[in-house]
Amino acid sequence: MAIFNMIEENEATGKVKEIFEDIKQKRNIKSVNNFWKMLANEPETLERTWNSLQQVMKKGALDEMTKELIYIAVSITNSCEYCIKSHSSAAIKKGASKDMLAELNAVVGMANETNKLVESYQVKVDEIYE
Repeated sequence: MAIFNMIEENEATGKVKEIFEDIKQKRNIKSVNNFWKMLANEPETLERTWNSLQQVMKKGALDEMTKELIYIAVSITNSCEYCIKSHSSAAIKKGASKDMLAELNAVVGMANETNKLVESYQVKVDEIYE
């Protein structure tokens, strides 16, 4: 059970209402998802997170789909079901195929396995990587 209640769109006022409208307009969606509704409990956090997300996830040296795939990988490692699902959906909208997502899952699983082996065996980093 969540500690906070979501701020529904029809309850939003002031800054929260403005940000909700901006999210809908920029994402071309009809309603704001639950993540933003929950962050609306703290309008400053909502605003900061929305602004930061737009800045980080826009096309840059990495294209937007690649950024979504990275987001999914980190979300898998952090066990964030919500983020895995929402960013998988976003990646598909940006051109990712189900084969790409399956391969991503294999890479994430392998990386987590070998990372844990390296840590448990306390493997010293080779000089060529320093």
